[in-house]
Amino acid sequence: MSKIPQSYFQSGNVVQLAEDLIGMEVFTNIDGQLTSGIVTETEAYAGKGDKACHAHLGRFTKRTAVMYQPGGIAYIYLCYGIHHLFNIVTNTKGNADAILIRAVEPKRGIESMFKRRDKSKLDKTLTSGPGNVSQALGLSKIQNSLSVSSDTIWFEDPKLKPPEIVTTTRIGIDYAGEDALLPWRFYDATSKFVSVR
Repeated sequence: MSKIPQSYFQSGNVVQLAEDLIGMEVFTNIDGQLTSGIVTETEAYAGKGDKACHAHLGRFTKRTAVMYQPGGIAYIYLCYGIHHLFNIVTNTKGNADAILIRAVEPKRGIESMFKRRDKSKLDKTLTSGPGNVSQALGLSKIQNSLSVSSDTIWFEDPKLKPPEIVTTTRIGIDYAGEDALLPWRFYDATSKFVSVR
């Protein structure tokens, strides 16, 4: 199976991309450890016009600078000083759209995931919730701005049949007012590896 090219992430419709990523397999090869998981939950963030987005109203900081690059690169930041969150920058240069990967269903390198997460049981807590996803896949700010079509992070499309996708509101963004009500979170109804149903 071939890698999804970086150009795929340069589409102008971040919401459609976030839905389309459900069922794709994300891979990481970090410190010689190959891990992967099927994407089961995503959230879309639409650049400057979305109150929930870090780049709302064109906010440009050291942290958000990566979001203004052409799509197809990782945007990884530390949340509350604890959790690394893995996003993919989408759209063309200057638009600052992004997709948050909220959950994956483990496929490869599960022993490595156990070690990274200090766990021994294959259940939803291993890779559900965006901080857990990054930790299990070995992602941190070191990989920020790296291409998601690289030899370190990449996506493939193994979908044999379309996943059963549920569309709902995003999580933990009450501060975004009416934008908190946008139906921009997607998850696979058939997977137990989902953070919140």
